[in-house]
Amino acid sequence: MHTEWSWDARLVGSMDLSCARAVEIGLPAIAFTEHLDHTAWRIELAGPYALDHLTALADPRGILTPPAFDAAGYLEAIDRCRDRFPGLRILSGLELGEPHRHAGACAGVLGAGRFDRVLGSLHTLPDRGDFAEPWGMYPHRDAPEVMREYLAGVTAMVAESDLFAVLAHIDYPVRSWPAQQAGAFDPAMFEEEFRAALRATARSGRALEINTRLPLHATILTWWHEEGGDAVTFGSDAHLPEFVAHGFAEAAQMAEAHGFRPGSNPYDLWGRVD
Repeated sequence: MHTEWSWDARLVGSMDLSCARAVEIGLPAIAFTEHLDHTAWRIELAGPYALDHLTALADPRGILTPPAFDAAGYLEAIDRCRDRFPGLRILSGLELGEPHRHAGACAGVLGAGRFDRVLGSLHTLPDRGDFAEPWGMYPHRDAPEVMREYLAGVTAMVAESDLFAVLAHIDYPVRSWPAQQAGAFDPAMFEEEFRAALRATARSGRALEINTRLPLHATILTWWHEEGGDAVTFGSDAHLPEFVAHGFAEAAQMAEAHGFRPGSNPYDLWGRVD
């Protein structure tokens, strides 16, 4: 479950509702892996990808500089949720955006308190003198080229940062894949690049997130197993309470089919059983 940057009453209330939803559906644990971003990137100010809460933070050119993260406010919100839901295991966490580009800033936040689960994610790539997300590049770049550049960026992030334990959404560009222009997404087109990123992640001892915002293609999990991946975790990337654990049942079935099983505790990573 991800929330957003500013810790006002509305978002704390959303965390409460997410915990209530977890209890309602029988989840034994929930992790709030809050975004921690430092990369300024170009967003859309109009059109289908324009989002009001992001537009409000951008400058007139559409460059968004993430505001400072309130670590103390976030950790206080976690404590309040733990007090209110004592029977639910509530994990604190961060999703570090591009930690290899912002090592000092990320380390500073990590030193502010305890974060139970730390993910690393790549959201943006260099583009026309700025940074942009894949959906902002597809209109003027070849989609397979963007995908290959993204996976190379994941490999570099894994090699250059030791601040995170879980690789988040390795298939992030697929969320906005321009099927009308590029055809249906086929992971086989990028097997070499996927395997390189998965191999680097496995050799570093990290876990792979099965992100259910968009179902992970089973072939990618097959490659993870073949490249020596030892563990997986599940993230619904919910942002809203009603999407907590969305797709988990199907993801768990896929993980089991690929030889991964739950740990001894319900909030552990799922480990490989050969």
